[in-house]
Amino acid sequence: MSNLSISKAWDETRALFASEGRLFASVALALTGVPTMISGLIEPQGSSLDGKSPLWVDLLTLAAGLIALIGQLALVRLALKPSITVAGAIAHGARRMPIYFLTALIVGLGLVVLAIPLLIAAMLSGIKLDQAATAMTPAMAVLVVIFVIVALFLGVRMLMGTPVASAEPAGPIGIITRSWHLTNGKFWKLLGFLVIILIGAGVVLMAIGAIVGSVATFALGPLEPMSTSALVLSLCEGLFNAAFTALFAVMLARIYVQLSGRDTVTAPTSGT
Repeated sequence: MSNLSISKAWDETRALFASEGRLFASVALALTGVPTMISGLIEPQGSSLDGKSPLWVDLLTLAAGLIALIGQLALVRLALKPSITVAGAIAHGARRMPIYFLTALIVGLGLVVLAIPLLIAAMLSGIKLDQAATAMTPAMAVLVVIFVIVALFLGVRMLMGTPVASAEPAGPIGIITRSWHLTNGKFWKLLGFLVIILIGAGVVLMAIGAIVGSVATFALGPLEPMSTSALVLSLCEGLFNAAFTALFAVMLARIYVQLSGRDTVTAPTSGT
């Protein structure tokens, strides 16, 4: 069983950014930062995908998400051998993105299936879905906690999905099983890594939203679509999102190297 050192992965990540930082920055900004900026400018409060937002906004959000997936795969590709150009990494990410997207759909469907008992319990209790947050019963609270724990467990076990999708010629089921195998016996270290990085990102993102949003609203007017205040906030959020995505993707790539014992990409050019 391969050893896992988060500190070693961090040292390798810092070394990669020191030597190839411009490459990572260009990919992250183009495929993560810019879509975030555009989405934030058009819909400062975010698209809820609940029918309240215009269809074109929801489609734009979906397109931004797909582009972000390409960016994640491209960043992982840049962090692995053999060396590749930015254009080559982006093309590689675009070829592998449909496979990765199908993988995400399968995992998401699994979470939906897990949520069915929660929804049934809510309906039997007479709680409407739009009132669930304010009409929480003790039984519902227990079910929610169980669902969150299971979802977090699956999230950790699927943590290697991105590097596997980028580095290996696997299909959706192969990516899931491979990630499950690589994370076997490493759950607690990976959980600690995931919790720390997500909490840190969440705190920074909330600070950006609170501080920049408040200052922009005070100085430039209400936070409305296509407003100057929305532009300022979306620029800050886009830059942070690009930086976080680059850091997270490269860290995942270097963790993958330790768990798999390989530092090369073998995914075929066809993406299948």
